[in-house]
Amino acid sequence: MKRIISLCLSIFALVACNQPQAQNQAIPMTKIELNEGQEVATLGAGCFWCVEAIFGSLKGVDKVVSGYSGGFVKNPAYREVCDGTTGHAEVVQVFYDPKIISFEEILLVFFETHDPTTLNQQGADKGTQYRSAIFYHSEDQKRMAELAKNAANESGSWNSPIVTEITAFSNFYAAENYHQDYFEYNSSQPYCRAVIAPKLDKFKSKFQDKLKD
Repeated sequence: MKRIISLCLSIFALVACNQPQAQNQAIPMTKIELNEGQEVATLGAGCFWCVEAIFGSLKGVDKVVSGYSGGFVKNPAYREVCDGTTGHAEVVQVFYDPKIISFEEILLVFFETHDPTTLNQQGADKGTQYRSAIFYHSEDQKRMAELAKNAANESGSWNSPIVTEITAFSNFYAAENYHQDYFEYNSSQPYCRAVIAPKLDKFKSKFQDKLKD
């Protein structure tokens, strides 16, 4: 039994989000620049590799940037965020065309593609950096986020209360270049095959009408 437990722990460690050798290089705050008619959503739903792959597949989404948000440490590096000492969450910034996909639809995908009831955890990824969070950019986004959270709570889809944080956006630091489009360039990696690929397949099956051609 001890050998089985040890093997399981080794597998969990192998497929954890923070497996690459982290480069401890400070990152400057990213200025948000929107094209005409474009809007942005900042969301945390566990490891940003997975969340980026999901939202990048949606019609109306122009680009997705992985990064860090919601913390108190300026210019954080990945290793610091992984240590859970910065207050930052791993997030994605979703740049989208509201004429094609609404913020409400983005929130629907958000709540349906991660477990919003586990505090500071998604699967084997544990720590405040993996918390479920919506960092709203306007009072309208705040209102819609609260409505979506209430609807999700009342849907009966989960046995436990939803713990998603809804907080005013304050900062964003784009993650190191090797994190961007991670699944696209690293689909053969253990974490991608064991965690991201099955989750992405499930998402695509459920939201076929919202996928890019």
